[in-house]
Amino acid sequence: MAAKPRRNAREGRPQAERRPAERDAPAAGSVRIVGGELRGRRIDYSADPRTRPMKDRVREAVFNLLGNVSGMAALDLFAGTGALGFEAISRGASHAVFFEQHFPTADAIRRSATALGVGDRSEVIAADTFARFRRGVAMPESVAGLPWLVFCSPPFDFYDSRRDEMLHLLAQLWQAAPPESTFMVEADERFDFSLLPEPSRWDVRTYPPAHVGLAWKIV
Repeated sequence: MAAKPRRNAREGRPQAERRPAERDAPAAGSVRIVGGELRGRRIDYSADPRTRPMKDRVREAVFNLLGNVSGMAALDLFAGTGALGFEAISRGASHAVFFEQHFPTADAIRRSATALGVGDRSEVIAADTFARFRRGVAMPESVAGLPWLVFCSPPFDFYDSRRDEMLHLLAQLWQAAPPESTFMVEADERFDFSLLPEPSRWDVRTYPPAHVGLAWKIV
């Protein structure tokens, strides 16, 4: 007699009968907004390992260093969960633009904006960030006239596998940014922050395993 397949306690279904999609699907997760008017609200995401939200403690430390972001336009270049852009809105940013090349993840950011009640202050651009700026820096009309709050928190491997593209992207944006704009770059130990535009302006802090650089463009 053939042995009966083992039952999975959580699923209530024999493991042998579970479909591959069920075995491979990432667990759902959420990330918490740590400050401002939306403090305590959560952003749902798939918990896919390719979507790496900045840790709560690091995000809180970064925004403490940034200070007042009221009236700025947040540009979340590799948005993932959208946590950085939503945190900026929560703390007074006028608008946030989320760049995310993975279409299902971009759709999830749109749903989060609606759920948080900030859809009118959010814009999602579903595109490869490098390709989007390859021919120059053109921003949506929604951010015209506002200083930028630029968040660059990509997969850390990009600083190795796409190093030249990363440096070119950041140099382009720094050059194009309006006065009073602020930049935040999160990387790991492989990245040399002295390669960034005007390296003396960057304040680099370490929150293992992350290294975070902040710079303010005065003029």
